[in-house]
Amino acid sequence: MARLRREAELAGRLVHPNVCHIIRLGETSNGLVYVVMPFVQGELLCDVTNRAKQLSLADTVRYITDIAAGLQVAHDLGIVHRDLKPENIMISRNPDGTERAIVMDFGLAKERQMSDEIKKLTATGIVLGTPEFMSPEQLRGKTLDPRTDVYSLGLMAYEMLTGKLPFVGRTQQEIMIARLRSEPQSIRTARPDLNFSVGVEKVLLKSIEREPAERYQSAPEFAAALGEAAGPTRGSSGVLDRIFGR
Repeated sequence: MARLRREAELAGRLVHPNVCHIIRLGETSNGLVYVVMPFVQGELLCDVTNRAKQLSLADTVRYITDIAAGLQVAHDLGIVHRDLKPENIMISRNPDGTERAIVMDFGLAKERQMSDEIKKLTATGIVLGTPEFMSPEQLRGKTLDPRTDVYSLGLMAYEMLTGKLPFVGRTQQEIMIARLRSEPQSIRTARPDLNFSVGVEKVLLKSIEREPAERYQSAPEFAAALGEAAGPTRGSSGVLDRIFGR
């Protein structure tokens, strides 16, 4: 219950078009506890990517820009998501027909400044999150800051464009070790059939640098660099149109 109350308190402060926040935590007369959140209709990013196999550069830039905007609201409040992954992103349709990426599930989110009691609840020093998208410092159980979310966002962008992740291994453990010791595959190695510019590849590789100080220092900085490297993008895939037969 303490964790749930803390999540509700954190997520209730994250009111933004690109964040699904908690409106209210309540309890019924017979002791049933519930949370009220906005209803978000759409498709999880993981399902969109799995169905499309790869997304266009235009779609990827737009989604990354949306996600970065939502993350920055949390980061400005001193909150790190810590579990950023495609399963926690919803692609929704606006009334005007455009698409919007929404960050979901701040259940593992952690404030950078917190009381000793809250530190106990967040299991400081214990590795929490989804291994495929964890930053190296998260895998090591180190202190985290917004740059760990930048790393996860970089991995997501790479997967959106290529359908793959930049580190390989036969087991989950090997993939985690590769992230700590090996260099990521270049986009052109992962997808030699795709014609990405050198600039796009450089931006992606910088976003997943092993050392936080060598990455983009904020999510919007990464999104802006990716958009600039992509240039005037065309051919937005209209993924949801295809999915829903529109």
